[in-house]
Amino acid sequence: MRGGGSGCYVKEMLTRFARKIGRLFVIKTKFEAFAIIYALALGATERAMVYLQHYPGWPGKLLALCCTGAVFMGGAKIIDAIDLRAQLGYDD
Repeated sequence: MRGGGSGCYVKEMLTRFARKIGRLFVIKTKFEAFAIIYALALGATERAMVYLQHYPGWPGKLLALCCTGAVFMGGAKIIDAIDLRAQLGYDD
């Protein structure tokens, strides 16, 4: 006797659960994008302050600039992705 019946049900339930959890991590609106970018910026500025304390002079300033610059680049890509999803008509 094959045990495929109940195993398929469990697999289907896990797949549904994974999709529901996965939808929580999809940025759908620009408000969500800006909230995430803001959180990234707070973390980056905190890290930049640590770099300025640990590495005095130009090395610390360069590392701080890299921290904040990364947020600008990442934020731009997030906003572009939101616009692209809207153009392509994704509805989830």
